[in-house]
Amino acid sequence: MKAVIQRVTQASVTINGALKNSIDSGLLVLLGIEEVDLQEDINWLSSKIINLRIFNDQNGVMNLSLKDINGDLLLISQFTLYASTKKGNRPSYIKAAKPDVAIPLYKKMIAQLQQDLQKAIYTGEFGADMKVSLLNDGPVTIIIDTKNKE
Repeated sequence: MKAVIQRVTQASVTINGALKNSIDSGLLVLLGIEEVDLQEDINWLSSKIINLRIFNDQNGVMNLSLKDINGDLLLISQFTLYASTKKGNRPSYIKAAKPDVAIPLYKKMIAQLQQDLQKAIYTGEFGADMKVSLLNDGPVTIIIDTKNKE
């Protein structure tokens, strides 16, 4: 799994012109799922996301996690994170999981994040043409790949 994690002061997702979900202070997470991803990737990534100390403490130092600030999380499925651009100018998405594999893993990630964060998270809609808006705070953007844990 790959995740692009953005600290935001606000983020939203719109589908077909209608607001699906929005958050204020928290994280916008774009999630890419690969065919070989397992439950252990979900567990590790969920824990990493909610415990990343990327929010400012009272001294302005990035020392607090999403859990510490009781922030919100907006999770968006993003198969294009597995784009291969090695050949030509048209990206290949061959490494991205097909929906029959990706959807169950996406749902498991939602459940794991909610369990680890101990509250509901917000999502887009898997496979939909989504318009995502955000106000990146900092800006702080971190990329994590579960295949690079070590």
